[in-house]
Amino acid sequence: MEIILASASPRRRDLLERYHIPFRVFVPDAEELNHGVDFRAVALSNAERKAAAASERFPGDLVIGADTVIELDHAILGKPSGREDAEQMLLRMSGRSHNVVTGVSMICRSREIRICFADVSCVFFKRIDIGTVRRYMELVNVMDKAGAYAAQEQAPLLIDRVEGSVDNVIGLPVERISETLRLNRLLPGL
Repeated sequence: MEIILASASPRRRDLLERYHIPFRVFVPDAEELNHGVDFRAVALSNAERKAAAASERFPGDLVIGADTVIELDHAILGKPSGREDAEQMLLRMSGRSHNVVTGVSMICRSREIRICFADVSCVFFKRIDIGTVRRYMELVNVMDKAGAYAAQEQAPLLIDRVEGSVDNVIGLPVERISETLRLNRLLPGL
């Protein structure tokens, strides 16, 4: 049984590689939700959609689907629609905290394995102004990132501290995935 990462995210690939978890990548065609009252449910639903779509193609392998969303003021912040939207998102988070949740779904159809969980981290932003925001945006491509920032890129400009898993904020709670794989004896040696 191989592990299939059902994601196009280079950040998720980097995280799995850092933990020495062997995997292959397959990017499924799965529609993602980007709204909802319960941000955990949205992230889990998207993760399950991705894992289920990929597991149809790889029924004998363990497919990992994941989705990360940012919740601020009971609303989901997705990827910015443009430069002004990105600036406004970052300024809204100034001096405040927000939740980052990653839903994870692990499916192996042939062995009837279905493990799902959501990991939540709380990110505290520094007080920032438009000058800091624009400087950050010059250094980091924010357009493909939920909430218009990346915890692994130039974080000291924006982030004061993180409560919970930083890997989760980056896009994949690999420590928890590794532990789940080991406890369920899905990968010997982990």
